[in-house]
Amino acid sequence: MAIYIYETIPTEEGGEFRTFEIQQSMKDAALTHDPHTGLRVRRVISGGLGLITGKRGFTPLPGATPGQSADSGCCGTCHA
Repeated sequence: MAIYIYETIPTEEGGEFRTFEIQQSMKDAALTHDPHTGLRVRRVISGGLGLITGKRGFTPLPGATPGQSADSGCCGTCHA
């Protein structure tokens, strides 16, 4: 189960919105309305931390920028 962040869609220009979290299965459809108020909502896309594994694996460098790994200075798009 994943935790998703939603925010209500204001009904008027400059209106306030409410942000909330809800636990859902990845198979569940995104909510369209706030379960408490009935207002329309949208899912908020936020950053996350993922682990990339593959044939060579992924080991982050201390202080590395995203895409750098210990075995390559490449961002992963080149084929050295």
